[in-house]
Amino acid sequence: MSATNGTTHAPASQNGAAPAPSALQAQAICAGYDKRAILEHIDLHVLQGKVTALVGPNGSGKSTLLKVCTKLLAPAKGTVILDGENIAHLSTREMAKRLAILPQGPVAPANLTVRDLVEQGRYAQVGPFRMLRRQDHVAINRAIAMVQLETFADRDVDTLSGGERQRAWLALALAQQTAILALDEPTTFLDIGHQLEVLELVHELNRTEGLTVLMVLHDLNHAAAFADQMVVLNHGSIVEAGEPWSILQPDLLRQVFGVAASIIREPESGKPLIVAHQSARRAMESSFEPS
Repeated sequence: MSATNGTTHAPASQNGAAPAPSALQAQAICAGYDKRAILEHIDLHVLQGKVTALVGPNGSGKSTLLKVCTKLLAPAKGTVILDGENIAHLSTREMAKRLAILPQGPVAPANLTVRDLVEQGRYAQVGPFRMLRRQDHVAINRAIAMVQLETFADRDVDTLSGGERQRAWLALALAQQTAILALDEPTTFLDIGHQLEVLELVHELNRTEGLTVLMVLHDLNHAAAFADQMVVLNHGSIVEAGEPWSILQPDLLRQVFGVAASIIREPESGKPLIVAHQSARRAMESSFEPS
């Protein structure tokens, strides 16, 4: 898939097959905070049943775009289409029936158990004032099992490790039983082992449950390893979008991320792996140093 500002391109797969339909589309989006513009004329296709990663330098507009796509931030201009409908016309409850979001760094109230937390995901389906029914408890138990926290269901969330806590929040989102899952930097504040644990779980849910996933990631190698499509933002614009091998090139890494790097094939997965050598600025300075 290739994308530029103001122009929509149909994504294509590497094997030449017809592209997957879009589960969500952002069209000509302009957005920001107060009077400060962050995004300018963004077009985005989130492919149905695929994992799409939004990547880019700090301040590039990744989280802002995710918030616009999930109706946490209203755009100044443009439209977001979900299931063929403009999300501006959907209520908060209707959005929550179709799309679940895991925000960045969520915090649970004190003395809340994992089960209590995950229950909150069902109120998008039944409403805040209705009693949970048998099918709701089945959905809650299934969500807890999907993230492998059955033995922690009655533990307080604040006693869990970082990775376990993130899985509990993910279970809350899964309990909503939506077709789309949005995650804003789900690996923030986690060590490398827990980062991989969370991303492997998201990848498994995509493959086994058919979830469409849209997530913001900082680590390019994580995005290359776990995403079907990567969307690169810089200065509020989409610079490039497509499958990892098609867009991860030395020129893009130098121009957008400011690093001189090589891209090699990861020996086990065959996915692209970025090996950064030095900052692009240092590389340029070195080229002018006398030998």
